[in-house]
Amino acid sequence: MSIKRIMKFSVLGILALSFLAAPSMAADPIKIGILQGLSGPYEIYGKAEVTGFKMGLEYFTNGTNKIIGRPVELIIEDTQLKAARAKMLLTKLYGDDKVDLAIGPTSSGVALAILPVAQQFKKILIVEPAVADAITGKAWNRYIFRTGRNSGQDAISNAAAIAKPGVSIATIAQDYAFGRDGVAAYKKAAEKLGAKIVHEEYADPKGTDFTATVQRVIEALKDKPKPKYVFVIWAGKGGPIPQLISAGLNKYGIEITSGGNVLAALKVMKPLKGMRGSIYYYYENPDNPVNDWLVKEHYKRFNEPPDFFTCGGFAAAGAVVTAITKAGTTDTEKLIATMEGMVFMTPKGTMVFRKDDHQALQSMFAFKLDVKPDVAWAIPVLVREMSPAETAPPILVK
Repeated sequence: MSIKRIMKFSVLGILALSFLAAPSMAADPIKIGILQGLSGPYEIYGKAEVTGFKMGLEYFTNGTNKIIGRPVELIIEDTQLKAARAKMLLTKLYGDDKVDLAIGPTSSGVALAILPVAQQFKKILIVEPAVADAITGKAWNRYIFRTGRNSGQDAISNAAAIAKPGVSIATIAQDYAFGRDGVAAYKKAAEKLGAKIVHEEYADPKGTDFTATVQRVIEALKDKPKPKYVFVIWAGKGGPIPQLISAGLNKYGIEITSGGNVLAALKVMKPLKGMRGSIYYYYENPDNPVNDWLVKEHYKRFNEPPDFFTCGGFAAAGAVVTAITKAGTTDTEKLIATMEGMVFMTPKGTMVFRKDDHQALQSMFAFKLDVKPDVAWAIPVLVREMSPAETAPPILVK
């Protein structure tokens, strides 16, 4: 056989092998696990988080659903708000599904239970939207990053809305990590501004009758000089606000103050026109191209505006795409090095992961509630945007 024919068959053989090898040489997908409470009282939060993450992934990858040339595969699981189930699912995601990183969960109690799993597998968990301070405090480990705000950020911004010398405040919160951490942070922030916390109430998260709770708040505040407030921290369905409204607080000079919430919760606040507080996100407040796209596309696809937690999922996607793109890899150690101090874009504007505790520093929005007959919910009209530096919470990691 001539040298020419040998070379011809060699080239054909190499081409054949390359075609056979092509499928195995294709870029492996980047696997991302999403753990949210997709059923139960926080269902509305969890589903909005998933929608937001998918839309954020679309936006930040310019519609390709690829990062560093690799397709992204999402594995979505429902914690059912059960800590044991969440630990099992995260173990499965890291161990069996081999996800590169995970996002979630919805509940602070569930989040605190699963933080050690991330450390065990040496894989990143981006906490979104659970807010308990302990997540980036005493329970934190180096594999934990949080795009969601924490109780300290909520507290500082809400306290700034009404706290000053001469103000008396009672609080009502759910009796678990979210509520207790929230009140502790709020109390510290409000008293730093000169206000006084005169009473604290912790109610059953599943409770429906708050008569005794409301009465104790009235007793604690009724003889105090004005201004005086009851500050409510509540997540999920229900809560004491309707009973506070019907209790006739006006005759005692008591005002309600609370953080903003999802649109469903803002519907309950329609009788509270003029109430002041702060909010993590309301779709009309931020002014940037990312939020413009989110609002426009959400209306187009769902015939309604994006909600509080839609923004959270979108922000988490922004962090993931930015981190992997900058690191050029999904290697955990390289991602951690990239993400510490990393600035990334979200519908709220820019966020930055603080190096000390991996908490995302971010703007918060002070508001005053307004009501319009053609809008089904109370509108948190922007009073001012509070900067990430202004709302930065204390560093709680030891």
